[in-house]
Amino acid sequence: MTHLVLIGLPGAGKTTVGRQLARRLQVPFVDSDAVIEERLGCSIREFFEREGEEPFRDVEETVLDELTRGEPCVLSTGGGAVLRPANRQRLRARGRVFYLRSTPEELMRRLRHDRTRPLLQVADPLQRLRELHALRDPLYRETAHYVIETGRPSVATLVNMILMQLELGAEAARGATAG
Repeated sequence: MTHLVLIGLPGAGKTTVGRQLARRLQVPFVDSDAVIEERLGCSIREFFEREGEEPFRDVEETVLDELTRGEPCVLSTGGGAVLRPANRQRLRARGRVFYLRSTPEELMRRLRHDRTRPLLQVADPLQRLRELHALRDPLYRETAHYVIETGRPSVATLVNMILMQLELGAEAARGATAG
């Protein structure tokens, strides 16, 4: 098995879906943000406020490089992981990448009470989500092998959709090598 990588905006369900997917596949689940916080010794929000975005992205790039070289797992990435070209290339080359796509309005519904996400601590979080979506959607699509529309399906349904895509991909690969 290769790495299964989940990308998408904050609140798209990467961690929740990733945990369930890893359980179903009986492989480890790794949340890159949790690994980064462990390494930093503080929350991403604290580090962001103290050091700024660029130093955070440096740490994130190093951690993603290490994680995608390690044992196969289900890897949930931070929402901004695709901002660096090196991350986009590595994630795509070293794993099967699933973009969990949600509209800014759906994300706002899920995140309206969440105070832990640094990029959303602004006067108009919905507008911020719209800006993030406009900027990042093309980068997510460039990185992803599959786009999964999260909409309102349950977590179990989303996991099944991912497993189905993996199975279809494996079938197509077997067909290509047999032909």
